[in-house]
Amino acid sequence: MSGAGRVPHRAGRRVPAGGAPRTAVCAAPPVEVRVSPLHGLGVFALAPIERGTRIFEYLGERISHEEADRRYDHKAPHDNHTFLFIAAEDTVIDAGVGGNEARFVNHACEPNCESVIERARVYIEALRDIAAGEELTYDYQIRRERDDPPDIDALFACRCGSARCRGSMLWPRRRAP
Repeated sequence: MSGAGRVPHRAGRRVPAGGAPRTAVCAAPPVEVRVSPLHGLGVFALAPIERGTRIFEYLGERISHEEADRRYDHKAPHDNHTFLFIAAEDTVIDAGVGGNEARFVNHACEPNCESVIERARVYIEALRDIAAGEELTYDYQIRRERDDPPDIDALFACRCGSARCRGSMLWPRRRAP
């Protein structure tokens, strides 16, 4: 699917095959889901989280890219909201089905977390120390496509408010004409 009606897929940093996991996932992450000033619902730390902590795995039904497109093909052209995450070349995680609180981590251009893809599994890890009460965020890095319409950045507008906000959840930045 392309253009305004395309289905957005989040992306993350990939760990090379055979690489050892950095840390274990928190057994019970100290987080809660509640209304966010950034967008809809967000995930907030209930206690301090140390840099490098693997907070949780991004869970949901594992499907093909074709199935992801089929599931969300009916959405209105300007509705870009999904819980899809590319886990591997042939696998997408749909956290709208069987997902956990990780699906509510919002985008930010200067995030405090990052998504890490390891052996076709997606984890959310702390990039820096996170204070209790702080909202968890990561850069969605939704990939641009060749046939994106001119208004695509408005469709994927960023609301993070960071001094370095690029204005869009899309990656890479739009090239100057």
